Amino acid sequence: MIRLIPRETKFFDLFAELSTSLTEGAKLLRDVLRNPADLQKQVQQLQDIEHRGDRATHAIIAKLNQTFITPFDREDIHRLASSLDDVLDFINAAAVRLVMYKINEPPPVSAELAGIVVLQSEELARGVSLLEKNGSVMKHCEEVNRLEDEADHVSRRAIAELFEKEKDPIQLIKLKELYEVLEFATDKAEDAANVLEAIVLKSA
Repeated sequence: MIRLIPRETKFFDLFAELSTSLTEGAKLLRDVLRNPADLQKQVQQLQDIEHRGDRATHAIIAKLNQTFITPFDREDIHRLASSLDDVLDFINAAAVRLVMYKINEPPPVSAELAGIVVLQSEELARGVSLLEKNGSVMKHCEEVNRLEDEADHVSRRAIAELFEKEKDPIQLIKLKELYEVLEFATDKAEDAANVLEAIVLKSA
């Protein structure tokens, strides 16, 4: 059947832009945690990426309000944009903690958690890129969920070790919060994967 009113495809470009910002932000955070050589400059770069992601999110919402026929449910477009943006927000929040709490030598496990966020972000970007092509999105969602389980184990182990070995209570509080913010980022990535999965199941 010929579609008389074409669906707006600009959404896919905007989601690709948001996914790119998310992946770039995750990689920069991992690099900062591995080697915070110029912390202030690196965190500013990350905040610039986060602002770029915000602009893409706002553009998606604005486009949603202007579009009559959307490529998938309006509510799901809004939820996917918001959930991807949430991941980037927590990535930025982790970087901000480094400056705010003067964590100049982040423990290696923090970079390990950020590395998991990088992998999740890459899987989300692949899943989002396949939406327009009706590709195999589900396997990428499943991998994001598996990575979130892995992050849970890493985070729990890191916090247990922190309470066992860290003698400075202030430092303990700072690092515990950093680990928790990083773990929240992995949770938000799982939320985004769940939205992707719902979109695929609705269109099946």
